[in-house]
Amino acid sequence: MGLFDKLKAEFIDIVEWLDPTNNVMVHRFDRRNNELKNGAKLTVRETQVAVFINEGQLADVFKPGMYTLTTENLPILATLKGWKYGFNSPFKAEVYFLNTKTYTDLKWGTPNPIMLRDVEFGPIRIRAFGTYTMKIGDPVKFIKEIVGTDGEFTTEKITEQIKNVAITRFTDAIAESKIPVLDMAANYNEVSKFCEDKIKPEIQEYGIDMTKFLISNISLPPNVEAALDKRSSMGIIGDMGKFTQYSAADAMTAAANNPNGGGAAAGMGMGMGFGMANMMMGNMNQAQQNQQGATVPPPMPPSLSFHAIVNGQQAGPFDLNVLKQMTTQNQLTKETLVWRQGMAGWEQAGKVTELVSVFGVVPPPVPPVPPIPPQQ
Repeated sequence: MGLFDKLKAEFIDIVEWLDPTNNVMVHRFDRRNNELKNGAKLTVRETQVAVFINEGQLADVFKPGMYTLTTENLPILATLKGWKYGFNSPFKAEVYFLNTKTYTDLKWGTPNPIMLRDVEFGPIRIRAFGTYTMKIGDPVKFIKEIVGTDGEFTTEKITEQIKNVAITRFTDAIAESKIPVLDMAANYNEVSKFCEDKIKPEIQEYGIDMTKFLISNISLPPNVEAALDKRSSMGIIGDMGKFTQYSAADAMTAAANNPNGGGAAAGMGMGMGFGMANMMMGNMNQAQQNQQGATVPPPMPPSLSFHAIVNGQQAGPFDLNVLKQMTTQNQLTKETLVWRQGMAGWEQAGKVTELVSVFGVVPPPVPPVPPIPPQQ
């Protein structure tokens, strides 16, 4: 054996992985022909786990620490290889490093609006988005279920699946809660916790733990938000009369200060000025009357009008003056059927209290004229 071969045989491999990125979850250690030497040094840093795979079969798992690869600390691999009395260098095995740190600020959101039935607005559409955090909880299960033979697995390859689960569970939670849209902001914590409890068991089947699920915002369609803003503005304005006066005065000031308005702006300013003056005078007169204790007369009561059966046909409605004239023409008698709004049915005019004045006082019959005695 030459000097170079002797030195080469004494070289000790170092198996380690330094993560230069922030999104790699699994990295396969690059080694020509996957060959490792007896006594190679394995370094597993914090938030890492190293998994050995032999010909597609999972073997030994190493937690954070520094190891010298021997038969003693590779029991599963030694069994798979059939090493009874130690192994000869080199040997072939794949080494996967899994990053077990917590991945933060991962986004989720509804790609399409969610249809809901709100107690105040009726059928409505909402959008929602937020963040969540996750980490690898079971390295062996994660490799079996998700990674497979992928040499470098990033968060982007799993977040889409988690996002779909999150949207489904969020939709169920919102629909079942029946929380009004205007009250959802006060229940973000409760809904977030409910969704987190629903999502955790599902993604644990892939070897992933969800450590936090948060709702950042629930929003309405733009047209609904605009209508809601108008509704809020009306509530803030309060007195519409004062608001109209303020708006007119503000517009008049803007028109008067417009250097390009010319005569039109001046005329508009004068017109609005007269309008404001009349409005202010009216308000002053009203205030003065209120201070003097002036009372506003109540509105006149509605006049009574009746329908009547005249010559076998319905006619009218007639007010009391017309009905009084009809009595003089024998078109209306006490036996005539009449009806007005509010009555249950047709009644004889003589039995209706409001029509007593129409017929007046009937004079007694004329007494007989005594006979004139004959002249003698």
